[in-house]
Order: sequence, then C-alpha cells, then structure tokens
Amino acid sequence: MRRLDDFPRDHPAWDLLLGATPFQVSSAEPRLSWTTYVPPSYRDRTGPLGLLVAVHGTGRRVEATRDRFAALADELGVVVLAPLFPAGLDGPDDVHAYKELLAAGIRFDEALLAMVEQAAGRWEIDTTRFVLTGFSGGGQFAHRFAYLHPHRLRAVSVGAPGRVTLPDDAPWPLGLGGVADLFGTAPSVAALRQVPYQVVVGSEDLAGALLAAVAADPREARAGATRVDRARRLAHELTERGVPVETAVVPGAGHDAGAVAPAVVDFVRRALAQGPPGRASHH
Repeated sequence: MRRLDDFPRDHPAWDLLLGATPFQVSSAEPRLSWTTYVPPSYRDRTGPLGLLVAVHGTGRRVEATRDRFAALADELGVVVLAPLFPAGLDGPDDVHAYKELLAAGIRFDEALLAMVEQAAGRWEIDTTRFVLTGFSGGGQFAHRFAYLHPHRLRAVSVGAPGRVTLPDDAPWPLGLGGVADLFGTAPSVAALRQVPYQVVVGSEDLAGALLAAVAADPREARAGATRVDRARRLAHELTERGVPVETAVVPGAGHDAGAVAPAVVDFVRRALAQGPPGRASHH
C-alpha cells in the first residue's frame, strides 16, 4: 500500500482519500471492510493525526456512523475510521456476531486493530491509542473491546448497549469469566481506571421486543429490563471498581444514535483535550 503522501499533490488520490473515503477491504479479513473520514487539513498537518473509531449498530448504517463525527474531525484534526462487520457472517440470519468479539472464526477485536494498522499505512495516523465509540450493537462491541485492550484506548464511549458484560466472574458474555481461556488475553478493569469512559443512553430508551425477550432470560435479567437500567448498571459496576465512568442520560432521547450524538461529541472533545492517559495535556 502506498502512503497518500507518496502521491504527487495533483494526483487524483488526494481527492479520493480525503474527506469521506471509499470502503476498503480488510487485508487481514476480507469478509470485513472499513471507511474513513480524513479532514482536508491533512494536507497541511505538522505531524500524525489522532484517530477516532466509530462502530455501527445492528442496522449497519456505517456511513452515518462515520459522518456523525466529521465536523469534530475537522475541528480537532482527527481521522474517523468506521468498520463494517456485515450481517450473515455466522449464518444467513446472523446480525449479532461482532458484538461479542468472537464468532464465525473471526476475532472482531483483532480485526479492528488490523484495520487501524492498515489505515496507518495509508495516512499518517498516531495509532498508539485511539478513541472508541459505539452505539447499540456498537456499544456492546466497544465496552467488550475495552476490557481486552484498555492500553490501546485514549477514551471510550459506550452507547445504549442492549446486552452488557459486567466486570464480574459470570461467564462471558454476561461477565468476564473464562475470558483469558477464550481469548488468550486477560481482561484488565484496573487499566480502565486511566481511560476516560462514558456510558450514554437516552432517557426514553425503555422499550423493544427483542430487549424484552433478552430481559426475560434470568441470566440477563440481573443487568436490568431496559437499556437505561443496563447502562446505569454497567456504569455502577465499573465505578465500584475504580473506573471513573461519566454517565450521560440524554433527556427525551429514545434509541437514537443521532439524539445522543451531541453528548458523545462533547465527551470526546473533552477527552482529547486532556491528552492521552498517563500523559499531561499539552493544550
């Protein structure tokens, strides 16, 4: 892969690979793909840009997920990367495979990290730590990814997950039991104490037939009957273990990524202003 900077400035690549970019096949897992928003200010940067990863929900509205952060990317000079984890990977009716990180022979957490490195081969991006956001199914992915890879995160925003993994010894994905054997990586709640962490949900995110069916399962009921309950329970359990979670319950919002987006953008802006975890801010 050629770095964008290797092309002459009048080459068409500079039009194609700035702003909203085409979907790219994942070189590590061709069943997956990803797209980016690269701010036009990339042309005049003085160093590598930061990275924000935005993970879609069950509906796979990837371009909307990406574009929700385009204005923030322009403002702060960061690249937005949005993966596509397609439906049907684990059978013709599968829509959930990516949410628990392991299915259909794919480690979705590792696949995302491979996309991040692939993007860094095209643009000059600092991938040491990145911001991770996700809503609904993306929120499920984001908080589970954070347990396994806290050292890669600059901040994480977990939006309205329908199912949650609590930081206790219940078996995965209800809790963290068996994670080291399943993934070959021990989860680290302690490391999350250094990562700015948001749980966000709409105050009216209370209904849904699928969620009601999940809540009827005694194993799931412990987390609460609504997404508001589950968001609060996740935040409480993490806070009890020393993770400084910022909980945002957006008044009047239902299960709507756009409605809670301003709260997420505000959180991300403040987290980036703080600088990477463990390092003093330079702003």
